[in-house]
Amino acid sequence: MVEPASGAEPADAAGDAAEALDRPLPEGVRRRVVALVSDAFGGLTVADLPAQLRQYARFTPTRRAKFAGNAMAAAVETDGVFRSRVAEKLREAQADLAGALEAGAPPAAADPLDVAAAAFVLRPAGWVKLVAAAGEEAQRADAERVGEETRRELERLREELAHVRELQRTGGEQVRAELETARKEAESLQRKLRSALSDVKRGEAALRKVNAEIDGIRGDAATRVAAAESETRRLKSRLAEVETALETSRRATREGRGIEDMRLRLLLDTVLDAAQGLRRELALPPVSTRPADTVEAVEPGRMTPKDIAARALSETDPALLDQLLALPQAHLVVDGYNVTKTGYPTMPLEKQRLRLLGGLSMLAAQTGAEMTCVFDGAELAAPVLLAPPRGVRVLFSKAGVTADELIRQLVRAEPPGRPVVVVSTDREVADGVAKAGARPVTSALLLKRLSRVS
Repeated sequence: MVEPASGAEPADAAGDAAEALDRPLPEGVRRRVVALVSDAFGGLTVADLPAQLRQYARFTPTRRAKFAGNAMAAAVETDGVFRSRVAEKLREAQADLAGALEAGAPPAAADPLDVAAAAFVLRPAGWVKLVAAAGEEAQRADAERVGEETRRELERLREELAHVRELQRTGGEQVRAELETARKEAESLQRKLRSALSDVKRGEAALRKVNAEIDGIRGDAATRVAAAESETRRLKSRLAEVETALETSRRATREGRGIEDMRLRLLLDTVLDAAQGLRRELALPPVSTRPADTVEAVEPGRMTPKDIAARALSETDPALLDQLLALPQAHLVVDGYNVTKTGYPTMPLEKQRLRLLGGLSMLAAQTGAEMTCVFDGAELAAPVLLAPPRGVRVLFSKAGVTADELIRQLVRAEPPGRPVVVVSTDREVADGVAKAGARPVTSALLLKRLSRVS
C-alpha cells in the first residue's frame, strides 16, 4: 500500500480545521462515501482498519455497506489516518477524478454525488463547497423529478376528467332511459311480489292446519307406542322371570342328580374296593376247602380270641390312623385350629396353618387318602393368601358358620358307607360326626402320626 506523503496528514488536519461541514452529510453523498469505503476494504489489511471495523473485514462489499455503513461513515469522518488510507485507494481506483479534484477543477460531466463523495474522502481545498453543492444539486434534481412526476400525474388526471365529462354528456340520455325501464320493471316486480306474498300467506295457513293435524296424529301414535312399550316391558319382565325360574329348576335338577350320582358312584367305588380287598384277604384254596373248615375252633399253633383281643390298637396309637386311612376311599377331615392349638399353640396362626398343611400334604402322599382341612373363618382378619398343598383341600367357614358346623356338613355330604375319619378333640364335634357315621379320632393321634412323617 502506498503511504501518504509525509506532509499529507498535517495538511489534511489543517484543511479539516479550516473547513468543516455546518450541516449533516446529504444522504446521497453519504451512500456514495460508504460505497467508496466498502470498496477500499479489499485493499487494506486488518491492521490498517480501525478497531470498530475489523469485524467486517471478511464481509463482501454489499454486506459491509449494509451492516457497517454507519460505522464506516463515522470512521472516515473522525479517523484521519483511516481516511487517508481510503483516499489512497480512491486515487488508485479513480485517478482521473482524484486528480481533477485535487487540481481544483472537478469534471463537469461527472455525477455531482460521486464528485462530492470523492471530495469528502480526499479533502481537497474547497471540499465543503463541493459537498454542499452536490447536496443542493441532489435536492434540486429530486425536486425536479418530483415536479415532473407531479406534472405528468396532473396531466393524466386532467385527461381522465375530460374523458369522464364526455362520458357523462353522452351517457345521460341512456342512463335516463335505463332508469325508466328499471322503474317499470320494479313496478311489475312489486305487483308480482304482492301476489306471491298473498300466495305465501295462504300456504302458511294451510301448513299450520296440516301441522296441527300431524301433531294430533303424532300425539296419538306416541300414546299408543308408550302403551305398547309398557306392555312389551311387562311381557319381557314376565318372560325373564319364567326363564329364571326354569333355569333355576333345571339347575336344581342337574345339581340334585349330579350330587346323588356322585354319592352313588363314590359309594359303589367304596364297596368295590372293599370287596376286592376282602377277596384278596379271604381268598381260600378252591380244592382244599371243606365245610368242616368253616367251623370255628382253635387249631394247634393258632391264636385264640384272647390273643386277638390283646392285639387291638389303642386310641392313641398312630398305627390306628394308618389302618383307618388304608380303608378303601377313606376321607380324612381335620379340624385345623383344634389340631394346631393342641400341638403348637404359641405360634402365629399363619405359621400354625402352614405347619399343619405341610404335614397333611406328606401324609396324603404316603396314604393316598382324600384329605380336607377346615379352619374357622372368624379367626381371619383379612383374606388369606394361601396356595393349598398338593393332595389337601383347604376350606374356611363362611361368616356366621363355625368350623364345627362346616365339618358336620362335610360328613353329611358323604354317602352312607364311605369311611370318613374326623380329627377333633372337641367332644361335641366327635359325637355329632359319630352319629352321622364318621369315625372321630383325637388331635393328639394325628399329631403323633405327623411327627412320625416329619
